[in-house]
Amino acid sequence: MIRLEQVNLQRSGNYLLESVSLTLKPGYKIGLVGANGCGKSTLLALIRGELQPDRGDVVVSRGQRIAHMAQEVEHLERSAIDFVLDGDTELRRIQNELAAAEASGDHNLSATLHTRLADHDGYTAESRAARLLNGLGFKQEQLGLPTRSFSGGWRMRLNLAKALMMPSDILLLDEPTNHLDLDAILWLQQWLKQYPGTLVVISHDRDFMDDVIDHTIHIEHRQAFLYSGNYSAFERQRAERLALQQSAYEKQQRQRAHLEQFIRRFKAKATKAKQAQSRVKALSKLEDLAPAHIDSPFNFTIPEADKTSSPLMHLEKAGVGYGDVSILHNITLNIQPGDRIALLGPNGAGKSTLIRALAGETRLISGKRVDGEHLSIGYFAQHQLETLDSNASPMLHLQRLSPDAREQTLRDFLGGFDFHGDQATDSIASFSGGEKARLALALIAWQKPNLLLLDEPTNHLDLEMRLALTLALQSFEGAMILVSHDRHLIRSTVDSLYLVHNGRMDEFTGDLDEYSSWLEEQRREQRKQETVEAEPAAKLDSAADRKARKQKEAEIRRKLSPLKRNADKLEQQLEKVQEKLASVEEALSSSDIYQDENKDKLKALLADQTELKRQEEETEESWMEAMEAYEELKAELE
Repeated sequence: MIRLEQVNLQRSGNYLLESVSLTLKPGYKIGLVGANGCGKSTLLALIRGELQPDRGDVVVSRGQRIAHMAQEVEHLERSAIDFVLDGDTELRRIQNELAAAEASGDHNLSATLHTRLADHDGYTAESRAARLLNGLGFKQEQLGLPTRSFSGGWRMRLNLAKALMMPSDILLLDEPTNHLDLDAILWLQQWLKQYPGTLVVISHDRDFMDDVIDHTIHIEHRQAFLYSGNYSAFERQRAERLALQQSAYEKQQRQRAHLEQFIRRFKAKATKAKQAQSRVKALSKLEDLAPAHIDSPFNFTIPEADKTSSPLMHLEKAGVGYGDVSILHNITLNIQPGDRIALLGPNGAGKSTLIRALAGETRLISGKRVDGEHLSIGYFAQHQLETLDSNASPMLHLQRLSPDAREQTLRDFLGGFDFHGDQATDSIASFSGGEKARLALALIAWQKPNLLLLDEPTNHLDLEMRLALTLALQSFEGAMILVSHDRHLIRSTVDSLYLVHNGRMDEFTGDLDEYSSWLEEQRREQRKQETVEAEPAAKLDSAADRKARKQKEAEIRRKLSPLKRNADKLEQQLEKVQEKLASVEEALSSSDIYQDENKDKLKALLADQTELKRQEEETEESWMEAMEAYEELKAELE
């Protein structure tokens, strides 16, 4: 049991929690929600005992084992599977004692420790760790790689697997889905539903929360309120409490009028029937949603483009990939105004590769592309956040796009994205990932695109901003192609699903639930194939089979060479960037650099550090993608 009794907690002179009392019973699966900065992560730290309240008590029942997901990765030389096994500290203690006993020749103690190891399920530990890693998207050949070889997002997956590996009675997870694709999220949902202990999770993925939790804690106005039920149940209960407020009613009516106007305009038109139908579904949910989010700081739309074309873009038998190596081939796609498409597919299938090609960041390897005369693309991807000018303010970013725009017009627009007062005019250097993502979306919306290409736009966004983005995309009249692991966003904003898989892109005629079933079937087929490959062949291949296999292997080897050269080149570039960054950070560690006479040199070094970190992240991401493409192709030879 976890109990908070009249807890007060201050940070920087301000109360985050004031006179908070809660009782969380064993077995509860709790979602922790509230605005950014309200104290959600702080509450987890209180439960872990890393922070002490200024007043009151936090009581955790004696003997309860607490596991949590760390935010930093240590021991970078440890292999992925050893890093995860380290999460079971009791297992490691027994193993170390056993190794010492065997080294000393103490057979009696060795026998005792072998029994303890068996009682702890130590002999199955490695296979259990491998299953955790496989479920989170790691391939078998990656399990022995050092943790330093993985990018930041994959290291967070390692931290998650390590937390799940630890035997625990209480599991605390802070945004575990942030770096996961949909496949891994669905796997994690099933794992957590079977977890027998108490779970407290912070997440901005409402579908994930709905499937996993049975209680919700909402932090607002320095108070914490416990609701029974999942996230949707919390919204309904909170809506009932707020529905009588006049402001809630008025905001709901404005949103309802906007959706009804769209439905009236387009429901009778065949070309707009799907879009109108999606708004009908949105309208049916609005009564519950609007009051529950009346205090949201976000309220924006994506203005209609000045001009458009039909089609906006046409691809004919297109191939996309890295260098000269095709990842997806024979893609034919005709993008019309109003099309609303989501790309589904396993991690590494090529969804982001296709989005980049559509955005013009990479060229087609084969086939033809024809752009409409008035095509205007708004492209969002996580790596673009690092291209923002850290020395500029949100206001200056907009002024660079529209030098003649009135300042009040720009301020009003930025206010819809919750950039008010000084935050609109101060440098973004200290902005969080979520604030940068909001600014990037604001810049896209300001430019009035008629084709949105969105690659994981909800990463780092909280639930309120996700809802605001959902409403804005519902009213957007241009075309949209979306890659997202946020199923609520997909269900609420798109009309067509396309499956990216095995080098192809085909329309998926089912819904997201059927896609989940398809993913599970793919996992079963993969396990079955691995089992078959592990068994000796029952009969010899025919001569024709051997010839075909050799031809295929020769073709794969031909493609492997340029992929390996590209990966090696990127790795060399990464090493050079890291060497430069290390040199700059060594200079910054000197106390002399902070003297007044070195102010200009310090400024230059800080600018170099920011730029080199950006280059490091981009190069590391490109290298990991190149290695992934190489390993996938290489695996076909094994």
